[in-house]
Amino acid sequence: MKLVSWNVNGLRAVMSKNFMEEFDKLDADIFCLQETKLQEGQIEWSKDGYYDYWNYADKKGYSGTAIFAKHEPINVTYGIGVDEHDHEGRVITLEYEKFYMIVVYTPNSQNELKRLDYRMTWEDAFREYLCDLKSKKSVIVCGDMNVAHKEIDLKNPKTNHQNAGFTDEERDKFSKLLENGFIDTFRYFYPDMEQIYSWWSYRFKAREKNAGWRIDYFLASEDLKDKLIDAKIHTEIYGSDHCPVELDIEI
Repeated sequence: MKLVSWNVNGLRAVMSKNFMEEFDKLDADIFCLQETKLQEGQIEWSKDGYYDYWNYADKKGYSGTAIFAKHEPINVTYGIGVDEHDHEGRVITLEYEKFYMIVVYTPNSQNELKRLDYRMTWEDAFREYLCDLKSKKSVIVCGDMNVAHKEIDLKNPKTNHQNAGFTDEERDKFSKLLENGFIDTFRYFYPDMEQIYSWWSYRFKAREKNAGWRIDYFLASEDLKDKLIDAKIHTEIYGSDHCPVELDIEI
């Protein structure tokens, strides 16, 4: 099974570039999006062979997630069941017979860490949500998690220390999530691979210089370790300030 995740930074914008071409080429069984920046009815989506699910933020043109799946799930839920966190369209969960598939767009801590306190609250609530699901069956979670976990995961760790996405607090929360029984699938296969990133600022020719961050992930519950086949970061695909990431798994 091929799973793909992509922060498109505005689905309407990327649709006018190369989105459908890349969607078809990747041919994922499940294709997850973050930052769709849509409200219901703002885009016409019709793709044969896929079921589609959307979670829209209350605020227009902000956040939002979507999942396109070749196989119809048993159940679909939106959000994590905590009102404080469920107005920005950040989570969709598909339940299948053997596993849960979750897409997430983790809140950014923002300039001057204005939203770091909220982010910490979110992290605890989301981890609790995932652990509850994991107690029932296997879990795969993907998306823009807005954190570079280790120094190897960004180009300039020293100058970015304590900037949003590379604070000790955010990294510690990510470590805690992994300690609760989840695998960072890319690092599972490529523990020492350097200079592979999934996001680049639009400023300072960052992508041209490969001055990026790895903040897009596929995590899998540890019981799936023997079913993991490969993890990929499609740095060759343009259209957004993020590139797609992929997990290949036998499930």
